[in-house]
Amino acid sequence: MKTMLTTLAAPMLALLCCACSTPPGMSEAHLWGDPVPTTAGTRTIEIRPDTRYVNVTEGDVIRFVDGDKSFAWAFDGSCGYQFDLARVAPSGVLDHSVIAYVDPDPHYCGR
Repeated sequence: MKTMLTTLAAPMLALLCCACSTPPGMSEAHLWGDPVPTTAGTRTIEIRPDTRYVNVTEGDVIRFVDGDKSFAWAFDGSCGYQFDLARVAPSGVLDHSVIAYVDPDPHYCGR
């Protein structure tokens, strides 16, 4: 019986992994939102040398400022997630890791 379950479970797990993977040519950053012009930001968050995390909500469009450099991001991923902003910031904007904790939009995620 164990062998039969293992034989059936392996292909199912493989399919699940394929369903969760990012399509070719698309980065996982696309799953977290999209870059937007800095003028589109509806809120500004200053990134300082001691900033380790930021809290935002899905649907937010945030302008991040680090000294004289800035970028903006529209958070439109799934219902709650977290990622390092350095993965989506333009090269040279952030000089350290800053984790974005993204709360679910209560209008769409039922929380």
